[in-house]
Amino acid sequence: MPGKGKKGKGLGKPGGKKQKKPEVDILSPAAMLNLYYIAHNVADCLQMRGFRWPGAPKTKKGKNKT
Repeated sequence: MPGKGKKGKGLGKPGGKKQKKPEVDILSPAAMLNLYYIAHNVADCLQMRGFRWPGAPKTKKGKNKT
């Protein structure tokens, strides 16, 4: 039918190998310098690196739009 919007079916991403993310060394000097500026204490440091304690509130990643 004419004037019905988009045409075509299944024009998604082509199938193929996914690129593997490179491993990041969280103990590198650059990572430590970054952590020094963003973490306020040891618990904050560990939480940012993914080591959360039991019962910790879950945090949302990304920018908060308020």
